[in-house]
Amino acid sequence: MPKYIIEREIPGAGALSPQELQGISQKSCGILRDMGPQIQWLESYVTDDKVYCVYIAPDEATLKAHAEKGGFPANRIARVKTVIDPTTAENQ
Repeated sequence: MPKYIIEREIPGAGALSPQELQGISQKSCGILRDMGPQIQWLESYVTDDKVYCVYIAPDEATLKAHAEKGGFPANRIARVKTVIDPTTAENQ
C-alpha cells in the first residue's frame, strides 16, 4: 500500500495545547475507524504553522475524503517513492 505525506497548513499549530492535539487526534481516529482499514495514520510532525502527517492509503482520493470528513486541511499530498536513511550510504 502506498505511503503519503500530507502537509496541513494550520496557523498556530505549534502552540496547540496537549488537550487540543488530543482532540484533533481523537477526531481523526474516529473517522479512520469509520473509513475502514484501507487508510492508516502512522504519525504526524507538528511545526509552528504546519502539520506533516504520514499515512498509508490506496490513493490520494481516500486521503482527501478523510480530510473532508474531519474538516482538516490537506494543502499538499505527496506519495513517498523511496525512504532513505544513514544506512543508505553504506556499501551493501
